[in-house]
Amino acid sequence: MSDISLTVNGRLVSGTVEDRTLLVHFLREHLGLTGAHVGCDTSQCGACVVHVDGKAVKSCTMLAVQASGSSVVTIEGLADGGDLHPVQAAFKEHHGLQCGFCTPGMIMTATDMIRRHPEGLDEKTVREELEGNICRCTGYHNIVKAILAASEAVAKNAKGKARKVAA
Repeated sequence: MSDISLTVNGRLVSGTVEDRTLLVHFLREHLGLTGAHVGCDTSQCGACVVHVDGKAVKSCTMLAVQASGSSVVTIEGLADGGDLHPVQAAFKEHHGLQCGFCTPGMIMTATDMIRRHPEGLDEKTVREELEGNICRCTGYHNIVKAILAASEAVAKNAKGKARKVAA
């Protein structure tokens, strides 16, 4: 057993876990944050993606003890109060979900993708970078459309903030 302490969605949390406890199970079972799903148990589906220290990570491939001392953001921590994150809003607006099982992982992957490509995204890049996320319902068309729209919105917002600072 190990004692761990980490920041999850801006809140310091701690606990005692078996050394073999996966981060996804710590989040779901110890903290009640059930947005990250366990879909395949082989790290193929991406339903468990969270951000660890600002990077997208499949939480079924990381031990909770490895995350000790880190900052973790889950789908539950992405929105700003009642305001959806631009990626969440785009998924809603562009119908980028059906059953919703893969959606949290898709959104967390997309937010990381947009962060890494601030100049914007194209369809080819989005499709390539979604290779680690599986959706069995949508055929990806609306997911890609939502990510492209969110990328544009984030870039536009960043340009608007830059203009305000310069003025």
